[in-house]
Amino acid sequence: MTAHEITLTVNGEEVREAVEPRTTLVDFLRDTLGLTGSHVGCEHGVCGACSVRLDGAVVRGCLTLAVQCDGHKVETIEGASDSGAIADLQEAFRTRNALQCGYCTPAMLLTAAELLAGGGVPSRAAIREHLSGNYCRCTGYHAIIDAVEAVARVRAGATS
Repeated sequence: MTAHEITLTVNGEEVREAVEPRTTLVDFLRDTLGLTGSHVGCEHGVCGACSVRLDGAVVRGCLTLAVQCDGHKVETIEGASDSGAIADLQEAFRTRNALQCGYCTPAMLLTAAELLAGGGVPSRAAIREHLSGNYCRCTGYHAIIDAVEAVARVRAGATS
């Protein structure tokens, strides 16, 4: 197969690389760029472990081809974390024990941040629904929902 030259912005930095047409975005990020925060789980878009932001929207990195990202902006958990944009979510996950093995955590954080970007305090049902595409085999989700709700309340200035 012939490699294709792509140029994209990853975590605020321009990247120019030659990629095979069938290379998934998550494999490109992990294997070519060394950004291993997004995980390869089911490889079918079901578990959500590979989630990253593409032009601001959370997408499945295993279902997105790297060549499709030519000219676009990708943000990984490393970029979101380094920017400080999700520091409050990370701290809430830590203090509420919403992470155990940590495998799902990067995608949970990006997906929760996407929900909270809308502002306000979503209901617990809305949080559950928004996170429903991200599987966690360790926590039972209660602590994750608690953490997201707590951050939403603080961001909205709610007291209870």
